[in-house]
Amino acid sequence: MTSILYDAPGPVARRRELIGSVVGVLLLLLVIGAGVRYSAQQGLFTAERWDVLYDPPKNQDAADVWRSIAVNGLGATLRAAAVAAPVALALGLLLAVWRTVRSRVLRLPSLLIIELFRGLPVLLMMFFGLLAFGLSAFQAVVFGLVVYNMAIFAEILRAGLASLPKGQSEAAYAIGLTRFQTLFTILLPQAVRTMLPSLIAQLVVLLKDSSLGFIVGYAELLKSVQNNAQYFGNDYFIALFVVGAGVYLIINIALSSLARWISRRTGPQQGKVDPVVETELSANTTGPGLTAGR
Repeated sequence: MTSILYDAPGPVARRRELIGSVVGVLLLLLVIGAGVRYSAQQGLFTAERWDVLYDPPKNQDAADVWRSIAVNGLGATLRAAAVAAPVALALGLLLAVWRTVRSRVLRLPSLLIIELFRGLPVLLMMFFGLLAFGLSAFQAVVFGLVVYNMAIFAEILRAGLASLPKGQSEAAYAIGLTRFQTLFTILLPQAVRTMLPSLIAQLVVLLKDSSLGFIVGYAELLKSVQNNAQYFGNDYFIALFVVGAGVYLIINIALSSLARWISRRTGPQQGKVDPVVETELSANTTGPGLTAGR
């Protein structure tokens, strides 16, 4: 039996894959064990390195520490994402529709906008909004998230439109519908439904990219962790970082699970997730995106 891209592995290949998997798991466990041992030797697991979460020093209350991270920091992260996401989706939809116009001359500006902002780092756009436009830290973060993700959303929606059979457009024109009616009543609803898992996966990326806001001075979740570590001392940085990373993982895994559920409900085969979507979701739930290259 063969798949679309390659032949199904035979007995020898499956045996080699099994051996490789076992060896890989053993090596991974060895590396994890070495890391745990080194951390234990450095005193990382002692109660004094974690009491900031339940009995912090400097006459502070544990509730204040958790409030600064889980309420103030996370609230700022979600606020930036909640503002940027719908704006980026709306602009992405506009760009996707713009790219479908028949005139090449009219279509060219949308292509240039998409390729320009898709190729620029989010952090660069945040700095541009902060320094060139004089925006506040919150506005600069939203600006950077919007201009990058609108280009990605536009490409996702364009791919959804391109995947639809041409016969649907022809049938719509045959019964007297205009191009506008065909696009917004027949094609776009199907494209959004088809690409919804990918759209949600990109929302995970948008949420992670909000962590770049700490570089431009926005007091989001990562900035709250950093502020607490600077106040209480670097000995508590690991404990605080684990809490921050755990919050990111919970949110991102929840969104990714939602995308997988939608993919099962809307996919061509009930109960199966598109392997491309599965790979994308797995890559998007690995924690906050702290690279400036995005």
